[in-house]
Amino acid sequence: MIPQMSHGENTLPQNNSHKSFQHSLFERLLHSERYTIYQEAFRAATGLPLRLVGADTDSWCLDDQAINRSPFCEKINLCKSACHACIDVNARLMKHADVNGPATCHCFAGLYASAVPIKLGASTIAYLKTGQVFSRTPDTHTFEDVLALLGKKTIPAAEVELLRAAYFQTRAIEPQRYQSMITLLSSFAEQLSFYTEQLSIIDQGSEPAAIAKAKKYIHSHLDQALPLGEIARVAGLSESHFCRLFKDSTDLTLTDYINRCRIEWAKRELLGPEVRVSEIAYQIGYQSLSQFNRSFARITGTSPTAFRRKQLERAAS
Repeated sequence: MIPQMSHGENTLPQNNSHKSFQHSLFERLLHSERYTIYQEAFRAATGLPLRLVGADTDSWCLDDQAINRSPFCEKINLCKSACHACIDVNARLMKHADVNGPATCHCFAGLYASAVPIKLGASTIAYLKTGQVFSRTPDTHTFEDVLALLGKKTIPAAEVELLRAAYFQTRAIEPQRYQSMITLLSSFAEQLSFYTEQLSIIDQGSEPAAIAKAKKYIHSHLDQALPLGEIARVAGLSESHFCRLFKDSTDLTLTDYINRCRIEWAKRELLGPEVRVSEIAYQIGYQSLSQFNRSFARITGTSPTAFRRKQLERAAS
């Protein structure tokens, strides 16, 4: 699948201990009753497939659960690993979602693909992924175009007929209805993000207790000043020792971590159109609107006003 977007955002490098900690959290989410119940409910209510994939996934392939999956996707992914185009679109889609939140694109065949990030503070732990449906009922002309992209002359006639049948068996959902389904998914992703925070605090074995204690304090006091000395005292460490340990555990400086946590909070507040941007800035702990605007732009690549406008337009479409 080839995405209709050209975002090449880079994610921050992560050390092995941090990756191991994140992967542990992902596995606990994946096998949690909370996720399993919602997955079944979402599939039954929407008729869409739903997967939870880790942020450290290096490759993309179809999983064992074929519930609601597109018959056409089944046919063009006959081997365990998906085609290179599918790998590419999923990698780009997840990078886009990591920076900008819930993201949707179309594949080369015209099917929706969507990814919604699950966050722990500033870090993405996993993605909820769905799609594999058309935005409009496919016709013979669109199938012929897709067949040409696949290399019609190299595909046996019998296989072409199987592809044709699978193509027209794939569901079509109008854009507005599909977006409503993604809104539901986004709401659940927020719940899973809060749940992930709880898991990260309890998971003393995967993260130093001092860092877990510091994170808990940070998340409880994001609306207040958070000087290094105060947080180091909460963690029970000297400032220099705390800085080294925090960087080793999160791959972020304390200041960057706090800023990213506040920006994630701001993104949720910006979904309310009646609240002024300046009010949100002070609510989440910034001392000035200009400081908030700079931090928001540096972390998300856009201004708070532009982010709000884009999200409201998406909700209304």
